[in-house]
Amino acid sequence: MAELASIRIRISFRENIAIGQGKADLLEAIHKTGSISAAARELDMSYRKAWNLVDEMNQCFRSPVVVAAKGGTKGGGAQVTPLGVEALARFREIQAKASAAIEADVRAFRKRLLL
Repeated sequence: MAELASIRIRISFRENIAIGQGKADLLEAIHKTGSISAAARELDMSYRKAWNLVDEMNQCFRSPVVVAAKGGTKGGGAQVTPLGVEALARFREIQAKASAAIEADVRAFRKRLLL
């Protein structure tokens, strides 16, 4: 169940978002499934959108966070690189620290929202 009110963190690089909640979720799904298309299906998004998000992340970082192999008789696949695993872990840590730091303020703010 989605929260009634929440905050979202994004790490920007130039005009792009290097990583945010959606991209982090996509990285986790690719890591779990070994496939961009399977990850897209799991997150209920188009393959094109997932591929564009991966491409944008790869362009933001010094080296790719996801590497993909083209399909064929043995099928394709995708792998989250060590840099991708590190970026994901650091982003989740940033989210946890930010959430803990503002928990009381967000709770007070939520009390003033319509239900």
